[in-house]
Amino acid sequence: MSNVADRVRPTSAGNVRLEVRGVAVGVLLADQISKTLALALDSGSGVRRGDGWFSARPVRNTGASFGIGAGHPLVITVVAITATAAVAVAVSRTRNRATALAWAVVLGGAAGNLADRFFRSPGLGGGAVVDWIHVAGYSASFNLADLAIRVGALAAATAMVLSGRPVRREPLEAYPHDR
Repeated sequence: MSNVADRVRPTSAGNVRLEVRGVAVGVLLADQISKTLALALDSGSGVRRGDGWFSARPVRNTGASFGIGAGHPLVITVVAITATAAVAVAVSRTRNRATALAWAVVLGGAAGNLADRFFRSPGLGGGAVVDWIHVAGYSASFNLADLAIRVGALAAATAMVLSGRPVRREPLEAYPHDR
């Protein structure tokens, strides 16, 4: 009688690299599409869309989270490039699939905000990030990239903690004293 573990094939490193790229690119695309739609729907009206606990209205942020460093977009861009590179290194060095995929979410979010800094007005490292999500009771505006960075970092930390637990490689029958 075979158990589920016997039927699951291990994931190869090549498959994980492909999954990581797919997740990072998917997050980047979702972020950029959502920002483009938010800007298109706004059309300069400045009107919030939505009521209650959630609304959408694009704002430009030359700083980092909570507007830290606003007015210094080149410094923020250099910091963002460094952070994105550090995450890329973390992705490439992890041996755990769940951790690698969580870091890929962070990488996609970081790339999304970095793309704004390079390709949105005025561009070339001086561009402003488009924040468009507003939640009641939360003072800062944010976007999908910011959300991906926070959720991905939390998931990566959780995966790293959980992967530190010893895993039994033998079938349960090999441990009769545990019964």
